[in-house]
Amino acid sequence: MLVKPEVENFARIKVVGVGGGGSNTIATMVEDERVQGVDFIVINTDAQDLAVSPAETKVQIGTKLTNGLGSGGDPSVGRKSAEEDIELIHEHLSRSDMVFITAGMGGGTGTGAAPVIADIAKQQGALTIGVVTKPFHFEGTKRMMNAEEGIMNLKDNVDALIVIPNQRLLEISDENLSLPQALKLADSVLADSVRGISDIIVMPGLINRDFADVRTIMRDAGSAIMGIGRATGEDRASEAARHAIESPLLETRI
Repeated sequence: MLVKPEVENFARIKVVGVGGGGSNTIATMVEDERVQGVDFIVINTDAQDLAVSPAETKVQIGTKLTNGLGSGGDPSVGRKSAEEDIELIHEHLSRSDMVFITAGMGGGTGTGAAPVIADIAKQQGALTIGVVTKPFHFEGTKRMMNAEEGIMNLKDNVDALIVIPNQRLLEISDENLSLPQALKLADSVLADSVRGISDIIVMPGLINRDFADVRTIMRDAGSAIMGIGRATGEDRASEAARHAIESPLLETRI
């Protein structure tokens, strides 16, 4: 694995997947080896989901409240579960320079626990970045309302927040995707979002940037946006940039 030799000494990056959706995203990152030079952590109420995660660090929360089961789609259960094990979360996030919080908003554990976990990371002094998804339309109004509230709560507790609208992912793909394929695409885009930032710090490049540069740009930055653009040919750089600016992932115009 080719990373900058000073990274382990000067910037410890942790990527935390919260709930079922966050755990799936972490699994995609670990299995595809697309995000390097970071520590992976999954935090969940669901013991069975944790058992099959490939992450090196697994943290079960809310055991007294949920008996090792899921949160039943209730964000308040997710929040209370994180609060129940707040000291355990503190321990696993300690000595972090940068923490990514990834979750699928709209369910119970990710929606409710992610803001609590992000607040802990930020209080410890880590640059804290949320990278989350909004539900597909077919997932229903209640799940979307839960997601909107969860995103608002998370935004208050992170330095920067990237929100990927799952529905717009369907506009990127030329294929008619099944539900598992659509969810896998969402995991892949979340992974690419984390990689796009972490690689600046951990991977050597033509123009090197370090953690201090990223921290200066992203500290208390608020909402962030991400676009995807790909191109080939003579003008591929400018074409890719144009496609990224016009990406369906952007809910607002640049």
